[in-house]
Formats: sequence, C-alpha cells, structure tokens
Amino acid sequence: MPGKLYVVATPIGNLEDISPRALRVLREVDLIAAEDTRHTGHLLTRFEIRKPLVSYHQFSEAKRTAEFLEKFEQGQSIALVSDAGLPGVSDPGERLIRAVVAAGVAIEVIPGPSAPLLALAGSGFPMVPFYFGGFLPVKGGQRRKELLAAGARECTSIYFESPYRIKRMLEDAVAEIPRARLCVARELTKKFEEYRRGTAAELLAHFTAHEPRGEFCLVIAPENTNKKTNESTESTLS
Repeated sequence: MPGKLYVVATPIGNLEDISPRALRVLREVDLIAAEDTRHTGHLLTRFEIRKPLVSYHQFSEAKRTAEFLEKFEQGQSIALVSDAGLPGVSDPGERLIRAVVAAGVAIEVIPGPSAPLLALAGSGFPMVPFYFGGFLPVKGGQRRKELLAAGARECTSIYFESPYRIKRMLEDAVAEIPRARLCVARELTKKFEEYRRGTAAELLAHFTAHEPRGEFCLVIAPENTNKKTNESTESTLS
C-alpha cells in the first residue's frame, strides 16, 4: 500500500490545544518532518512520543520533498509539522503538499489552532469575508503599499508582523491609514495574551511606552467599517 502524508497542526503557544487525534497520528506515523527539530522535540518529549524526526525547512525543502516521495512509494507515512500552527501557512510545507497531491499520494490534514483566525475572532471586526496576507513586507515602501491596500479593502485584513518591526509598521500605518481601526493580537493562547485595539497612532503610543514582545498578528478593519466609525465619531463631536 502507498504511504500517506499527514499535515498536522500544532499548538501556537498553549500545549493544551493539541488534539488527541494529532497526538495519535504523531505516535503512529513512521517519520515526523519538522520545521525545527529542537522545537518539535520538546513537544514530543512533553507527550512521551518517540519517533524518527528529520528537519524540513526552507533550505531543505527540495531535497527532502524528493526523499519523502520515495518513502511514500515504499509505503511509509509521514507527519509534517511546523513550529506552530498549520504547516504551509507562512511556514514550510506548501512545496511538499503540492508535490504529494501531484503524485497522487494520500493526504490528511489534522486541524488545530490558527493564529490568524484567533486574531480575527478576537478583533471585533467583520469576520466574513477576510483577507490573509501572511507576513507584511520587510521593505518600507512595499509595506506602506500593502497597508494602503488593506485600508481600502471592503473586508477585514490580517497579517503577521515581527515584534522587531511592529513600531515601524505602525509609523507607516499612521502615515498611510491614520483613521483605520486596527487590532494588534499578541502572544495568542499564551500567558500574556493581549488584544489591543485603536488607531495606528494610539497603538504606536502604547508600544513606544511598552517594548513589543512576543508574536504579533495585525488585523485591519475594512474601509466601510472605518467610514461608519469615523462618521459616527464626527457626528458625536459636532
């Protein structure tokens, strides 16, 4: 029988979020492919899972994908995991998944926590439809262009951002979308989880006074919602 690829979502912070199904799959597969074997090793140790573990990251995707396709032909099953969340979503995995589908190998996705969806649900902004853009561009010009596009959309936009760039991003947002409603979701599912909402200027003032720490999601309300909020505020003030 041919092998099978299991795409396994793992906790984004709180280990209690891993499902019994995910743990069963990790115990049953022949091999676990991990973005960072040290990180995943801690997870496996916590749940007393002992399986062969190999690295699968952006620098080894091509080589590993070819190796894994051979293993599937030999009837082996492989679990693909990233450091947090669902593999392939701004993490390594998309290349392998596409190759597996093209080769006709069976694939099964094991669901779990999703930082973008948690940030969306906790933002208080319209939830359907939404746009997910992964990490914001590192270069300032491209980042400002993306923020401007998000501010003009008729749906909520969600992005990942590094704590080392969050203040620069908010400075760009002050310039490009000063009246937009934003929500910064930080350290989701962890001890210091926080949802902070406001304009770019308000959020910038906060993170200037409080050093940004942890993993960040940025949620930007759609243009029509921003217009209604601004019109309501102006009506109240007049």
